[in-house]
Amino acid sequence: MSFDLRGSYALITGASSGIGLEIARGLGARGAHLVLAARRRDRLDEVAASIGRSNGINIQVVDVDLSHPEGPDTLIDMIDEKACPIDILVNNAGVGLYGDGLDAEWDREGAMLRLNVIALAQLTKHFGRSMKVRGRGHILQVASTAAFQPCPGYAAYGATKAFVLHHAEALADELRDSGVKITTLCPGSTNTEFFEISGHKRNQLQEATSMEPADVARQAIEAMLGGRRVRVTGFTNKLGAVGVRFLPRRLQAIVTRKVLS
Repeated sequence: MSFDLRGSYALITGASSGIGLEIARGLGARGAHLVLAARRRDRLDEVAASIGRSNGINIQVVDVDLSHPEGPDTLIDMIDEKACPIDILVNNAGVGLYGDGLDAEWDREGAMLRLNVIALAQLTKHFGRSMKVRGRGHILQVASTAAFQPCPGYAAYGATKAFVLHHAEALADELRDSGVKITTLCPGSTNTEFFEISGHKRNQLQEATSMEPADVARQAIEAMLGGRRVRVTGFTNKLGAVGVRFLPRRLQAIVTRKVLS
């Protein structure tokens, strides 16, 4: 697929704000028709209006809660009914939960697991199969630098992002001759609503190394269209992702706890 995306359809989850919103803008600027999915219909309508005015593309919005057990089926059915083949899938929807793992409310933690893992896997399987039949397509999975090591304070969240990374890398190899490319984005601290929702106050290091969503999205799109399998954004994050591999697992957890606290 060329970098000119005119005529293609891109599905972006979590498209109402942050990285998902900026990826939608970037793909729309390249001419892709957009299907934007998120919980907040009012925000989706605003996003669709702003992107559409600038690019003259077809934009559809779907308000759906992918953390609900029936959410992924609802989204899949709505898109299949419209008969618009998805050429680009961006699994951006996700949420974090900060604090001691055993103290977290199960309703919130269970919803996070369904959103970050189950919904992503189900959407990947459904739309990835269609791409494989057509012999072309791109899938962008939004993980995190939390995927590279155990994360005390973000125990379940970090584990979900490790799933995203390892699942995508395995599928990328399975699909290596299919024409379907899978890229995993691993951003670090980013200036989005993530920390407010997760209940985590950023420390000085996180604030100093935080990136803007537009910069993260630009790198994500370039990596995806370039066929990269993994993209870690930011120089400091790249150093951390490489350096942590040389530490014993127990020491990884100790270092990560200090960095996050």
